[in-house]
Amino acid sequence: MEELNFFDKVYQVAREIPYGRVTSYGAIAKYLGAARSARMVGWAMNSSSAKDVPAHRVVNRTGVLTGKHHFGGTNLMQQLLENEGIQIKDNQIVDFQKYFWDPAKEL
Repeated sequence: MEELNFFDKVYQVAREIPYGRVTSYGAIAKYLGAARSARMVGWAMNSSSAKDVPAHRVVNRTGVLTGKHHFGGTNLMQQLLENEGIQIKDNQIVDFQKYFWDPAKEL
């Protein structure tokens, strides 16, 4: 069987994030055994548009929508999260810990 590259492993984890929940770049990196690679997870999310990955559910460690500019310069990332019942204020998830999904605990 072919070894998955880092981006593909990131996409596998991101596809597991439940509807109405979010995780962070760092949490995915840590789960994959690459704790210092949060930025690489971000790069993977930037490249995920054609891969059926819910990239809108991956935010920075404080719940800020740092990837929103990769959604076509629109508020699409915020709209997708709000459609899932997550409240956003000033580009940040309100009550972030309530919605946080930790792959290290859940997978």
